[in-house]
Amino acid sequence: MSDSSLFHPVTVGTLTIGGNIFLAPVAGYSDSAFRSICRQCGAAFTYTEMVSAEALYRGSDKTRDLMVRAPNEDIYAIQLFGGDAKSMTEAVGITLSTAAPELIDINGGCPVPKIIKSGAGSSLTRDPQLLYTIVNSAVRASESFCREQGKPTVPVTVKIRTGWDHDTITYRRNADAALEAGAAAITMHGRTKAQGYEGKANWEQIADLVQYVGGKIPVFGNGDVFSPEDCRRMIVETGVDGVMFARGAMGNPFIFTQAKELLETGSYTEIAPTVRLETAMKELELLVSEKGENLACREMRKRFCCYSKGIPGAAAVRKEIVSAETFSDYKIIYNRLISNYT
Repeated sequence: MSDSSLFHPVTVGTLTIGGNIFLAPVAGYSDSAFRSICRQCGAAFTYTEMVSAEALYRGSDKTRDLMVRAPNEDIYAIQLFGGDAKSMTEAVGITLSTAAPELIDINGGCPVPKIIKSGAGSSLTRDPQLLYTIVNSAVRASESFCREQGKPTVPVTVKIRTGWDHDTITYRRNADAALEAGAAAITMHGRTKAQGYEGKANWEQIADLVQYVGGKIPVFGNGDVFSPEDCRRMIVETGVDGVMFARGAMGNPFIFTQAKELLETGSYTEIAPTVRLETAMKELELLVSEKGENLACREMRKRFCCYSKGIPGAAAVRKEIVSAETFSDYKIIYNRLISNYT
């Protein structure tokens, strides 16, 4: 496979995406501010953090806030989670009528206990029949809504894990369920629910899923993609149609810039510390606009620490970062760090 063919468009149902590197749905990170920065840095497609179908069904305004589209997101996906077909059906209708995303993704992989207790997330991994029911209810709801609007059906996709634990590997059965339900693509995180985010992602099983699905629908890979080289290797070794970046993009949206460059040319340039710091401040500005200064500055603490990783002098001001409360606090930290380069 030549480098020139590694970065390419992907067609998911009625949607064509201009490239094959995506920002995964990451709880607490994938808000519109961060998604906007990732799009700016080269992400071909972005997903919101998980949105509760049940909360949408019950009219939660806070939940609807998670679905706000960033100004530069010409296309984006909303990820829903839920274990009840009725609430999923209603949630899809609400999502399409209020946010109008180009794609809806169903979470079948989150390992967090409170999500599993609701019958959603990784709980679906050990119950292919329920996975089928949830995905199919979403597909039918999308078809019905779009038919009434006289528009092409918004595709529904699903994200799964390899299985519940080492002894319960179910991704093939879940792929069958997703295909039968009408899913337009499958993303697989190469870990079991029991692993959480520990251990090593099993790319061999991702490769097996690609072969098993046999090109019927696109398959995307996720797990242990922390560098442009990891992205290239996942595509070459597994044959996935696209790669989802999650933790690898936290505080490092430039991974999209560099991955695209590597896939297209075989090499990439390093990102200057000044660009990293300027981008961190831009994300903070967007967060303040979206959430208000108080909440934005609290949420930016962990993000700014990630942005500043490896930058000379950052370790010395880390305590100030984790206690920053105002935009001015961050501006002081920024000025101190940027002074090393001016």
